[in-house]
Amino acid sequence: MGAINRKKLAALRTLWSLQDNFLSESVRSIIEKVIVRIAIGAFAIHLLLIFLVDWNLIAVEDPSGLLKDPIVAIYTPFSFILVYEVYLLVYYLPKSISKYVGKQYEIITLIIIRRIFKDIAKLDLHSDWFSVKGNLWFTYDIIAAVILFFLILIFYRLNDAKESLAKRQNQPLSSISRFIWTKKLIAAGLVPLFLVLAIYNLTQWIYENNFAVRSTQNPLQDINSIFFDDFFTILILVDVLLLLISLPHTHEFSKVIRNSGFIISTILIKFTFGVDGLLDVLLTIGAVLIGVVILAIHNEYEKLTHEV
Repeated sequence: MGAINRKKLAALRTLWSLQDNFLSESVRSIIEKVIVRIAIGAFAIHLLLIFLVDWNLIAVEDPSGLLKDPIVAIYTPFSFILVYEVYLLVYYLPKSISKYVGKQYEIITLIIIRRIFKDIAKLDLHSDWFSVKGNLWFTYDIIAAVILFFLILIFYRLNDAKESLAKRQNQPLSSISRFIWTKKLIAAGLVPLFLVLAIYNLTQWIYENNFAVRSTQNPLQDINSIFFDDFFTILILVDVLLLLISLPHTHEFSKVIRNSGFIISTILIKFTFGVDGLLDVLLTIGAVLIGVVILAIHNEYEKLTHEV
């Protein structure tokens, strides 16, 4: 029994070491440089494929419309930027719950911007703008991206104010250390989970796009929801887990409500992958707006408590 426990302890220490290294500042810098180089290379390859198809040098089935226009090639580097944002989300999880949630908002905003570049080639400039559904959706996405960018700015300003207030408050160091340690374990588990999920979703999409027999009952999955639909489902579970493990470390009503509001916000983001058009945009803006309002009220509540 003692030998088994030692093996488990050694395995845990190995996992902890790998996680600690993977989420270090030096590794983050390396991953950023690698992602940038891969994004540039993928962008060039995507452009080359588009020109080869346009010149009839190769014939490729393109149900997703990714090879119709050179502008659509911007979709590819944005996908790698999103990969880096997913890494940053895991990176900030042990450091700050609010920054971790902020990364969720950045990811859904980048998904919308990526969708804009994909759909820009489908715009109908020869008809009444508001009579074409694709043009309307493009307009909704443009407006949503601007509003979300502004809301994220407010969210991070509120988070800076929250952290400044927290530094002036005395919190038990041992309690904070245990909570951070638990969050690091969660982050360590998310790294391989997201990697496996990404490989599975990419493989499934390639199969459905090139080999599967499709019908009206089994249409091709929306490329914009690949990976991220399941990704936000996992984040909902992680958010609930974070709420539960935070309870022994703080009994403050404001923090419980704040974390509960963040869960609701993530759930609304998850819902956006099942709808289109105006409802998609309204749900996304509403989700981020809830996070901003919840954090603003939390800060005011903390100020009042601190003054008392």
